[in-house]
Amino acid sequence: MTSAAEQLAANLNFGAFAKAEELKKRLWFTLGALLVYRLGTFIPLPGINPVAFAETFKSQSSGILGMFNMFAGGAVERMAIFALNIMPYISASIIMQLMSSMDKRLEALKKEGEQGRKQINQYTRYLTVILAAFQAYGISIGLEGSSSAAGSVVIEPGMFFRISTVVTLVGGTMFLMWLGEQITQRGVGNGISLIIFAGIVAALPSAIAGLFEMARTGALSTFLLIALIVLMLAVVAAIVFMERAQRRLLIQYPKRQVGNRMFQGDTSHLPLKLNSSGVIPPIFASSLLLLPITAASFTAGANNQGPEWLNTIVAALGRGQPLHLIVFVALIVFFAFFYTAVVFNPKETADNLRKYGGFIPGIRPGEKTAEYIDYVLTRITVVGAIYLAAVCVLPEFLISYAAVPFYFGGTSLLIVVSVTMDTVAQVQSHLLAHQYEGLIKKAKLRGASSNRGRK
Repeated sequence: MTSAAEQLAANLNFGAFAKAEELKKRLWFTLGALLVYRLGTFIPLPGINPVAFAETFKSQSSGILGMFNMFAGGAVERMAIFALNIMPYISASIIMQLMSSMDKRLEALKKEGEQGRKQINQYTRYLTVILAAFQAYGISIGLEGSSSAAGSVVIEPGMFFRISTVVTLVGGTMFLMWLGEQITQRGVGNGISLIIFAGIVAALPSAIAGLFEMARTGALSTFLLIALIVLMLAVVAAIVFMERAQRRLLIQYPKRQVGNRMFQGDTSHLPLKLNSSGVIPPIFASSLLLLPITAASFTAGANNQGPEWLNTIVAALGRGQPLHLIVFVALIVFFAFFYTAVVFNPKETADNLRKYGGFIPGIRPGEKTAEYIDYVLTRITVVGAIYLAAVCVLPEFLISYAAVPFYFGGTSLLIVVSVTMDTVAQVQSHLLAHQYEGLIKKAKLRGASSNRGRK
C-alpha cells in the first residue's frame, strides 16, 4: 500500500498546485497562524527579570521542566506568555474523555452527534481555564520564591504580580486553543498537533548545530555522531512503517437485488490500523506527567527549598528516573487501549456490516462479528502499545544511562513524523478535491457545448 507521501508525489504537479487557490489560502493561513504562535513564545511575562530567570532555569532544565520547554517551543526558558502552551487543553481533553466513558449524561451527549460534541467541547474549554489557572498560580508562587546571582526573578512580588501572571498565562493558553481550532477549520492539518509540532521543530536547527559543534570540538566522537544519525533515521523509518501497518479483515457481500437490477457479490477489506490511537497516547502521557510537576518544580525554587514531599515527587518523577519511565510506559499503554476504544467501536462496525449485508467469512454476523473484531483489535493494539512505548522510552535510556546527547526524545520524533504524514495526506486530499472539481467543470462544459451543437 503506497503512503500518502508517495501518492502525492505521483499525482502532484506544480500546475495543479498553482491552480488550487483554496489550498494555497489554507497553507498561507496555517503558516501565518504558526508564525503568530512563534512570535508569542518570545514575549516575556510582565514583572520578571529575564536574566535572573534564565540562570534559575538552567539549574532545572535537565529534568522534566526541560521536556515541558521543548513542547512549548522554548517559551518556558523565556517565561513567555505562551509558557503553558496547549498542555492544559490536552489535560482537560483527557479528563473529559475519561469522564464521558464513566458518566452516563456525558455518554448520552456524545451520542447526540454534532450538537453533543459541541457541548462537550464547551465543557472542555471551561475545564481548560480551571487547569490553566491552577498551573499559572503555582508558577507565580514559584517565581516569587526563586532567585539567582542576578537577583530575584520577580521584580515586585505581591498579589498584583500573581493576578497578572494568572491572567496572562491563562489568556495565552486560551488564545492558542482558539488558534488551533482556527487552523483546523481554515487551514491544513490538526491545529493542536501543528502547534506542538512547530514548538518541537523550532529547536531542531540549534540542536543539530550543537551536535556538530560537539563533534568539532572533540566532545563527541565521529563514530557516535554517525551512530546517532543512523539511529534517528532508523527510528523515523520504524515510525513510518508502523503508522502505515494494517490488519485487513476480509469482508464479503452476497448477491443482492435492488428493484429490477441484480448486483454481483463483492469482496472488500476492513482495515484495522496497528496503531489506531496515533500520537495521542504519548501526548496524553506527557501531559499528565507534566501537570502535577509543573507547579511542584517551580514551588521547590532554584535552591530546592519547599515541602519535603514536593522535593521527593520532583526527584522521583524527574526525567530519566526509573519511576518516571515506569509511569510513562504505563500511561502510554493505558491510553493506547483507551483511545482505541474511543475511536473504534466493534459493535457499531458489526451492526453496519450486517445492515449492508456484509460478513466476515466463517463468522456469524452480529454479536459474534463484534467479538471477533474486538479480539483482533485487542491483539494488534498490544503490538501498537509496545511499539509506542519502545519508541518513546529508547531515547530516554540513551540520554539518561548512556550519556548520549540525543536532543529529541521518542515522543518528539513520533509527533513530528506523525503530524507530517497527516498534514501531507490532507494536502493530497485538497489537491484531489480540486482536480475532481476541475473534471466536473470540464464535463459540464462539454455537455453544454454538445447540447448547443445538437440544437
